[in-house]
Formats: sequence, structure tokens, C-alpha cells
Amino acid sequence: MKLKILGCSGGIGGSLRTTSMLLDHDVLIDAGTGVGDLSLEEMSAIDHVFLTHSHLDHIVSIPFMLDSVGSMRDRPLTIYAIDETLEALKQHIFNWKIWPDFRQIPTPQQPHMRYQTITLGKPVTLNGRKITALPANHVIPAVGYQLDSGTSSLVFTGDTTAQDDFWEVVNRIDNLGYLIIETAFPDSEKELAVLSKHLCPSMLAEELKKLRGNPQIFITHLKPDESELTMREINQGIRANQPRMLLNGQVFEL
Repeated sequence: MKLKILGCSGGIGGSLRTTSMLLDHDVLIDAGTGVGDLSLEEMSAIDHVFLTHSHLDHIVSIPFMLDSVGSMRDRPLTIYAIDETLEALKQHIFNWKIWPDFRQIPTPQQPHMRYQTITLGKPVTLNGRKITALPANHVIPAVGYQLDSGTSSLVFTGDTTAQDDFWEVVNRIDNLGYLIIETAFPDSEKELAVLSKHLCPSMLAEELKKLRGNPQIFITHLKPDESELTMREINQGIRANQPRMLLNGQVFEL
């Protein structure tokens, strides 16, 4: 398994792209603006999209991707998410007002898109690759993901704040090699982090005390104008297994 980071920023501008990761050639984990850097051929090869939640920075490329490459494909793109996320897509995106319902295009019998409900803790297996939804704590219903090749696992928190359920699950993963965890704001904006259910460096430090393993840790979802400050605060407050900034284009092998 290879995971390529297509986007990992909390905003856009210049080379910055919002959250999206390409697993091998056919699976997306979230579908932020980074998907737009793929070629038409690369987009047409994607069969599966796993969403953490329905916020725009994580879903924005799905409508454009379907419009661009739907006619190049001979099977529907499957969108995997919890029920609340799928319901938000139905009501607010693919509703014929914001965008066409690609579950009906070109025909209901042969659509460009289909939905698949996922359940916390229940793996979806795709050609030997296990993708499992993990608990998250955000302002709307959300999940993180474990990507498990059998040899190694990578965990992505998605957008989340302080919680215990997530760590109870993660600490049971015996082949955890990588942890990608969000930290959206610097400590000066801790009140905003708490209100919006994100993390800041001091909150991250407390959360990582709950981690019993020793994976490599990478920070995602940094706000563009405060990323350097936030990483400085993280590095000052966390000395053991010091986290690194996740980079666009980075590749993880599992």
C-alpha cells in the first residue's frame, strides 16, 4: 500500500491544498482541493472515496471529479461514509440545486456514483487492504481511519478534538507505523479550537500522552497563515517522538 498526500492544509493559496490522500491508484481518503492536481486519467482510475465528514474542505472535489471523468468510467464511484455524512451530501450537495444527483446520471440503472454506509470499527476490505472507521470528536458527526496493509498501519484522525474513545482503539493496533493528527490553530486561539472542535498545540500535547505506541507522527490541517507558529509551539511542547509537519506530495509505504 502506498498513500500519497494530495492535500493537507487547513486552507488554500499558492501550492496549498485541502485534505485529500490517494491510496494506491484507486482509493481517496477525503476529497479536498488536492484532487484537482490529478490528471483526468488518474481521476478516472479512482473507484472508492472514504470521507471523514461532510465539511466542504474534505468533499469539494467530488462533484467536479464526477463531472470531469464520469463518462470515462464504466462503473459508479463508491462514496463510503457514515450515515450522517451521506445524508448531508444528499441534502446539500447532490440535490440538483447545488449540483446534479450523480446517482441518477446518466441513468438510475447505470449511475456515475453510489453511496455505501460504513460503521465504526467494521473494516472495509478492498483487495486485501483494510480501511476501518475510527471515532472522532468534531462539530458534526465525523470519523478517522485506520489503513492496514497487514504489515503496517497508518491512522488518520480526520478533524477532531480531545477524546478518549479514539485512543482506546488506536492503542490496540499492534502494527501502527504512522499517525497523522490534526492541529488547526496556535495556542493563542485555543478558545476557537475548543469551539470548533479542533486541536491546538497544548491540547495536542495532552492527547498524545494517551498514546502508548511509538509511531511516526505528522501534523495536518494547519491554518496557512499560522502554520509556522503552530509547528514551533508543537515542537516546543512535545519533545518525545517529536511530530513533523505533513507535506503535500509526501508518500507513505505500508
